[in-house]
Amino acid sequence: MIKLIAFDLDNVLIDGEAIDEIGKLTSVEAEISEITKKAMEGNLDFETALNERVALLKGVSVENIKEVVSKIPLMEGAEETIAELKKRGYKIATITGSFEIIANRMKEDLGLDYAFSNVLHEEEGKLTGEVSGPLLKGSKAEVLKEIMEMEKVKAEESAAVGDGANDVSMLEEAGLGIAFNAKPVLKEKADIVVEKRDLRELLEIFPEEETSENTAPEAEEEQQAEEDIIETKEEETVAEEAKEAQEEAPAEEEAKEAQEEAPAEEEAVEAQEEEPAEKTSPDVKAEVKPEPNPDAGKSFGELLSNKKELEKRLKVLTKERDDLNEKAREFKKVRDELNASIKENLDKALKYRDERDKINQEVRKYKKLRDETNQELKKLEYASGRRDILKIQGEIDKLEKTIETKVLDMRKENELVKKVQDLSKTLSEMKEDEKVQTEAIALKEVSEAHHAKVVEFSDKAQETHESMLEYFKNIDDVRAKADLAHNQFIETRETASAKHEEVKAVLNEIRRKNKGLDKVKAKERNIESEKSKKKNMAEKEIARDIYEKFKEGKKLSTEELRLLQKHNIV
Repeated sequence: MIKLIAFDLDNVLIDGEAIDEIGKLTSVEAEISEITKKAMEGNLDFETALNERVALLKGVSVENIKEVVSKIPLMEGAEETIAELKKRGYKIATITGSFEIIANRMKEDLGLDYAFSNVLHEEEGKLTGEVSGPLLKGSKAEVLKEIMEMEKVKAEESAAVGDGANDVSMLEEAGLGIAFNAKPVLKEKADIVVEKRDLRELLEIFPEEETSENTAPEAEEEQQAEEDIIETKEEETVAEEAKEAQEEAPAEEEAKEAQEEAPAEEEAVEAQEEEPAEKTSPDVKAEVKPEPNPDAGKSFGELLSNKKELEKRLKVLTKERDDLNEKAREFKKVRDELNASIKENLDKALKYRDERDKINQEVRKYKKLRDETNQELKKLEYASGRRDILKIQGEIDKLEKTIETKVLDMRKENELVKKVQDLSKTLSEMKEDEKVQTEAIALKEVSEAHHAKVVEFSDKAQETHESMLEYFKNIDDVRAKADLAHNQFIETRETASAKHEEVKAVLNEIRRKNKGLDKVKAKERNIESEKSKKKNMAEKEIARDIYEKFKEGKKLSTEELRLLQKHNIV
């Protein structure tokens, strides 16, 4: 079950290559694009390609770069896809060899959980031609492993989406690798290839049914498949037990039914008992010995008693298995109800989160207005001379404090007093510009109004944030109960499966007893038949002797005549 999805940035989340767009600010655009192409196709290692391209950007204005990257469009369907995947509970990251200047914009705009990228070095507002970061020398696989450790997910619980050669390591590390509008070198490594340049195609790969708002329960498809196995086993058992009910027929019918119902492995055992072992090839030295028959030598009565004991045990085991299956269904129902509650709480938490974010936009708006107003106010204060007045007054206050609090010699004290007098004279001659002062007062009132709005919306945002946290806390509490119910469901289902195996074993034993009973019965019939045959042969000999005497003139009794008629000697 996938829990974490890592995306490349260029040509995946955004529709374009950031460094190529930045290159348009220079005269070496074609050269940069050519290096990018070689790197994406795997014909040039990523570190070399990046260093060469960034070196060509030396001297480019950072402000101009910010303007360029702000205009790079998102990939078709990116905003909708990421929002839906987040809603379904996936953790989303971007791991890119591109730069913070664009990666951080994506993290904020799309609400990504992680953004790992490289950093362009700048000096005095211009690029130095140097770059550093975790994706310069390290691989994307290493960064993906770091995220998996933080999120405590296994490799098979992660997916990676990329388009070029530098994404190979990331796709190989992830449990599911997806090539999106990719170069051939990446398609060869991918589990899934998406050709259409629309990220909404991924929503078919990560359907809502696979996500887990509860971290412990497995995917629904897996659960259903396992439950189907149990149900199938139960149906098989019902069929087997129905057949067993027919085995109360007389011994001759039991023998026939037992032979028809016996599984292949039991027939093999009987074949080993009745027929000599197959000849082995000259290369095989070990002799294949037949398995011992535990029922060999037992009488009909012993076998019948064994069978009745097994039937009693079968009844107990079947009930235990059925009770366990019913209990497992109850745990599953509880778990599903708790998961539904988690979804309800999550929907409410996300609603409060969205409301909080909208309020925070108002906070940012009024903060910006307040800060801009304060900047204007500072400029007016400087222009009005107020800053100079305050500065001189500050110096006077400092000197007067020194005179009052420190012990000074007469000469030093006179110097400080003289300085205070001079500064006071200068201060009395200074006058603040009244027009500018009026404007400053008006601006201060505007600033205070903006600040009041900041406080008002901040309080609302805090209240909404606390409501959101309350629902997230509810989710944690319910999830713990859902995890427990799920674990109980899995344990009970596994116990039921083990109990079903016991039921099958007892059924096989009952079949074996039926075959044994049939054999004993058949053997007894053979013995009776042999006795009857010998008796007939003896009678026939007697009849022949009587006939010979009859031919000699002996008078025969009624019994002797019947004996001759019985053996057709008349």
